[in-house]
Amino acid sequence: MLKPRYPSVPELVAFARALTAHRPDLCVLKEVGLSRAGRPLHLLSIGHARRAVLVVAGAHANEPTGGSTLLALAHRVLREPPLRADTSWHFLLCADPDGASLHTTPAPRSLLDYHLGFFRPAGPEQPEWSPAVLPPDRLPPETRALTGVIDTLRPYLQVTLHGTDLGGSWVQLTKDMPGLAEPFVKSAARFRIPVETGASDAAGWPASGPGVRVMPAPGTDLAYPSLPDDARNSTWYHAHRYGGMTAVVEVPMWASDLVDDPAPHPAPATAIRRFAHRLLRDAREVELILADALPRLHGADGPLLRAAKWGLSLVPGLAADWIRTPPADTTMAYVGSVDAFGRRLPLRAAAMLLRVLREADDRAAPELERLVTAWSEAFAERFQARWVPLEHQVEHQSRTVVAAVLEARGMSR
Repeated sequence: MLKPRYPSVPELVAFARALTAHRPDLCVLKEVGLSRAGRPLHLLSIGHARRAVLVVAGAHANEPTGGSTLLALAHRVLREPPLRADTSWHFLLCADPDGASLHTTPAPRSLLDYHLGFFRPAGPEQPEWSPAVLPPDRLPPETRALTGVIDTLRPYLQVTLHGTDLGGSWVQLTKDMPGLAEPFVKSAARFRIPVETGASDAAGWPASGPGVRVMPAPGTDLAYPSLPDDARNSTWYHAHRYGGMTAVVEVPMWASDLVDDPAPHPAPATAIRRFAHRLLRDAREVELILADALPRLHGADGPLLRAAKWGLSLVPGLAADWIRTPPADTTMAYVGSVDAFGRRLPLRAAAMLLRVLREADDRAAPELERLVTAWSEAFAERFQARWVPLEHQVEHQSRTVVAAVLEARGMSR
């Protein structure tokens, strides 16, 4: 029996075309833009109601669960008329098809395999995040396509499907949804997915409930002021100009029960300072390999190399934030999430640089491969990683999306 796998963008488009052929009375598939490389961006629409929900998949190439979830949601909306009673559903199949073409994810295998095929663009090249780091006249076409869809639909809710390699599930909201936490937590428990109660991505944000965080208002100080990608300047807030809001639903590929421990950490500041020094040390190892190899790469500047350099450039400021700033949270869960973040950043840079060096048949590739292997295995061992079956990832994310839509529908009336 074949194991479930993540669909490619062409497969997503083929599935969407099949749905429109099956239900032409309800479904429309159209192109809404082109990527930088000329790949089309497709929007699948189901239903005819004026009030709209927008679901976005593929904003981050290394978070592939969203494509599978999008398909499951589209089928569910067709099966269950009450979901489209006063709401039309619109699915952006992949916000970054260029990125998706560069990331390959075997499922289910190991965290090392995941990193050997890893790609996540530099911040200015990410469709949702580019407005946080670029002026409006330099935004990539994928971002302009996404904001154009929002301008046309004026959704009362945008849901963007994200994920993490290892950890737990959580939700980020641009406005509070008081009724979302309960169904979210129940769904996570049903599928043995830990709830990430101290996600470092949401450090210092108000909690609406376990694992549900509300983004702070503009002007509020950030926990990590050095990071350039302020969520409040992302496309997540574009729906606000039409009275809407955004929910970001995160689900892990590999689960760790260490990220949902609410117990107080015995020495959070000391632990986080230790993580900062390890982060600097690990990034330095990658930087030395990069500096040695660059003259042999003859001016190469592809997306993998740009992304690796971007990740390394964030390290000094982030490490300084961790050393100088009191912990935003003092729980075991938060300290564990910071630990994971500190491992991810240099590992991802090393993994993408390794792909560049392998392509060039560079002599530094074996040394870097040993580093990526050791770090991947240490990451999995430290967090006792266990694979979450793909069907459980998808069902939990789908249920959370439906719960958010029902809650937002009531709030927007």
